[in-house]
Amino acid sequence: MKKTVLLGALTVAGLAAGAAAAGTLDDVKARGTLNCGVTTGLVGFAAPDANGEWAGFDVSVCRAVAAAVLGDSKAVEFVPTTGKTRFTALASGEIDVLARNTTWTYSRDVDLKFEFIGVNYYDGQGFMVPKDLGVSSAKELDGATVCIQTGTTTELNLADFFRANNISYEPVPIETNAEAQQQYLAGACDVYTTDASGLAATRATFDDPAGHVLLPEIISKEPLGPLVRHGDHEWGDVVRWTLNALVSAEELGVTSANIGEMSAGTNNPEINRLLGTEGTLGEMMGLDAGWAKSAIMAGGNYGEIFAKNIGEETPVGLARGLNAQWTNGGLLYSPPFR
Repeated sequence: MKKTVLLGALTVAGLAAGAAAAGTLDDVKARGTLNCGVTTGLVGFAAPDANGEWAGFDVSVCRAVAAAVLGDSKAVEFVPTTGKTRFTALASGEIDVLARNTTWTYSRDVDLKFEFIGVNYYDGQGFMVPKDLGVSSAKELDGATVCIQTGTTTELNLADFFRANNISYEPVPIETNAEAQQQYLAGACDVYTTDASGLAATRATFDDPAGHVLLPEIISKEPLGPLVRHGDHEWGDVVRWTLNALVSAEELGVTSANIGEMSAGTNNPEINRLLGTEGTLGEMMGLDAGWAKSAIMAGGNYGEIFAKNIGEETPVGLARGLNAQWTNGGLLYSPPFR
């Protein structure tokens, strides 16, 4: 078993080394589309809407990068990936960036040779149970059957939690969120565990959301963020600073409503540098001066994207919490644009 895991890791690393030899920015420009890996479907984060158009919080990162590089937020080929297939898709070059609820860990960064370009959602692993199960704490789940996505950090976190609390469980392995939802609602498992945001998004699609409870325990840190291949630093810069542009725009008060006015010039030098009316920040990355303006116009600043897709006024109903700006008690923080 260990040998299989090791060989798998080495295979992915080898693919990454080969794929990184090419310049992804040039490839994307030549192709005219961004190939963006997303989940197979998680409402609020990445899922086709009623018109078949991909939409969601993670999808917005893809559209912002496409707008920054190509000037067209719709120039994206979305590639659905599972927990098992996502890393191979990125390492092989099938996708240019993975914008899927993926936790930034040491082994993924160092051993699998990927580069997380930031955190777009600070999350933690939680538990959802049917209300009529009568459980109020995860510590009461001794002997429960648990639906869990394979190939994820949640598998190890789950084992650690039950072992630390000296209770047992029976795993019910599933590969996608849709399969988890189906199995959970069919009663194949007592509990579904994944990132708390994913549980809230899944519950929002139920016919009776109030019939299901998110237990209070958050058993892990799950910093979720987009990632690219190791070794292509120019491309990493483009994706990293596109995300930073969305975060900074919220902090600086640049919105989809006022960006037209602000891009004519303001008395705030950082806004002017961000929007390309001062300096040469775009040129430094091989992009035009309006790259950040295009990225922000694709879906709004970070706060607008959050509110529209997963915020408290949506069916997913997530509070900003740790994902608030640092100026409002959260962890969200972009390095300066200078």
